Amino acid sequence: MDPGNFTQFTEFILTGVSATPQLQIPLFLVFLVIYLLTVAGNLGIITLTSVDSRLQTPMYFFLRHLAIINLGNSTLIAPKMLITFVVKKNTILYYECAIQQGGFVFFIVSEIILLSVMAYDRYVAICNPLMYMVVVSPRVCRLLVGLTYFYGFSTGTVVSPCVFSLSYCSSNIINHFYCDTTPLLALSCSDTKVPETIVFVSAAVNVIFSLIAVLVSYFNIVLCILKMHSSEGRKKAFSTCASHMMAVTVFHGTLLFMYVQPQTNHSLDTDKMASVFYTLVIPMMNPMIYSLRNKDVKDAFKRLLSNTCCSLKPM
Repeated sequence: MDPGNFTQFTEFILTGVSATPQLQIPLFLVFLVIYLLTVAGNLGIITLTSVDSRLQTPMYFFLRHLAIINLGNSTLIAPKMLITFVVKKNTILYYECAIQQGGFVFFIVSEIILLSVMAYDRYVAICNPLMYMVVVSPRVCRLLVGLTYFYGFSTGTVVSPCVFSLSYCSSNIINHFYCDTTPLLALSCSDTKVPETIVFVSAAVNVIFSLIAVLVSYFNIVLCILKMHSSEGRKKAFSTCASHMMAVTVFHGTLLFMYVQPQTNHSLDTDKMASVFYTLVIPMMNPMIYSLRNKDVKDAFKRLLSNTCCSLKPM
């Protein structure tokens, strides 16, 4: 299309999760509860792993940053999404949309890499316990988390400008509840082959290499567990990995379904439901997965409540 024959949009309209009027209030309440649970759960993990002296280990250091990422991703998406249920036309400015899309890429890529780092941490803890605090020292932990955020930021600063360098002139109605890449590219009147390829390759490489890192770590973990002579030791080793295995399975399964497929096979409505899962449901589930089966976290929560109650008692 000739650039002189169209006007570039300055804002977009988000359609939300559902256009059915009867579902707006029930869905608003459901997603409000999900978001509030997400905030409470992740803030709880952040607080406990920051203030409790017994949770100052590499595993809980990485768990704290996973909670920060989950909280950031949900807070980036959920408030704007909730607005779609209570207004007739939920608009988002062009540059707000670009920031939201770039921020989403940053958080989702950071989570992918951090889950791989956490798998490596479990491998060292189980297969080389005597050297654990040397191999995964506080300095190494900070370096790994810093590189995770740097890589997520770098990916976001590449993908988002690539998507928003296109011209959007056919429509400004995004069939989604946030500024996701796929529905944005569907609105462009420019050639989208290059950004589609960049997004597809980036998503595929990140997910596949992360999965390889996780699978290699857990393959070695299984070998180490099988070599243990004590059934109690095997049970304890498996229990330390179970929560992370569950989180990785749910997260990567959703991402593989969502992104590692040709663009022509995408169904926007199906992708919208998958997006609800990994932008809202998974961040809500992770604190539960990592705390309900974790005795250390539950004990830390009891100590925090006990200390709080004691401090509130009159002298």
